[in-house]
Amino acid sequence: MKQQEAAKRPTIYDVARVAGVSRALVSLVLRGSPKVSAEKKQAVADAIAALDYRPSNAARWLASGRTGIIGVLLDDLANPWFVELLDGLQSVLGEQNLRMVLSDPTYLARPGESPVSAFMDLRVDGLIIAGDVQADDTLMRAAAHTPTVIAGARDFQLPSADIVTNDDVAGARAAVEHLIGLGHRNIAYLTAPTRSAALRARSYEDTMSRHGLQENIRVVATDLSEHSGFEAMKGLIDSGQPPTAVLAANDILAVGALSAADEHGIGVPSHLSLVGYDNTYLAGIRHLSLTSVDPVSRDVGIRAARLLLERLADPSLPQRTEVLTPRLVVRNSTAPAPKA
Repeated sequence: MKQQEAAKRPTIYDVARVAGVSRALVSLVLRGSPKVSAEKKQAVADAIAALDYRPSNAARWLASGRTGIIGVLLDDLANPWFVELLDGLQSVLGEQNLRMVLSDPTYLARPGESPVSAFMDLRVDGLIIAGDVQADDTLMRAAAHTPTVIAGARDFQLPSADIVTNDDVAGARAAVEHLIGLGHRNIAYLTAPTRSAALRARSYEDTMSRHGLQENIRVVATDLSEHSGFEAMKGLIDSGQPPTAVLAANDILAVGALSAADEHGIGVPSHLSLVGYDNTYLAGIRHLSLTSVDPVSRDVGIRAARLLLERLADPSLPQRTEVLTPRLVVRNSTAPAPKA
């Protein structure tokens, strides 16, 4: 019996008893009310620490109509692109005492269940959809009555959802212009089955054509993994006309291409220049030193969080779209084209 009592989760009534105050006063302290004296606040704080008390989300929701939880649905938890985005989100949401809960379609969703279902069970206050997530019926319904912001995707529409993304077209154009400026003419692009990769592919093709290089356009399909980047680069090398430069739809693909070049004895950047996309921590590793397009993901996260806060305060706001300008970070994987 004593063990059962010891294992029992402490309640707000227990906190009030230990602190020697009323339950209502404890509730005021938890809400940050300025009406409570410093002495009483300290007594409640000491009781909370002694009991390891954690307020119930359900009770908080019943009292205020808010859970303090923001659901963040990522397109792929394994992709390092989202790290900077989450940092930007947390820098804003954390200041408002809002907690992020993550989900993604591959690792965190139950089989056969929408990855957004868990958020609805938690009664999240808001949703942030990050990346190339596929909209299902559950997500469409959730976004219809939950304040929602889409971060990192441009041509993805949900009712009343705001959009914050980087300019994929400008980013890819900057990368191709950089390579052309270095004298490269035979430039290939490693694409993937995502909306952002498709936008970058069209920008690559348009930029090549504008420079009269349409006959050199080569777009190679991948699945965004390091292995598929390796195989795609291997195929280009084995084609008999290997490119002198490659733009990849993300840094992971570029790392795979780098491995293939190394296996075939092709020097980077002396004989092959490589450009990635996302400017993840991989690109900055000294051994790789990968030139990459920075989609300013942290800034995207900051703006997405701020738009969500505004929509939480006023759900009737008109739908808004913000497109942030990416920047090219030049490192050691690009150099002038080798002389014929």
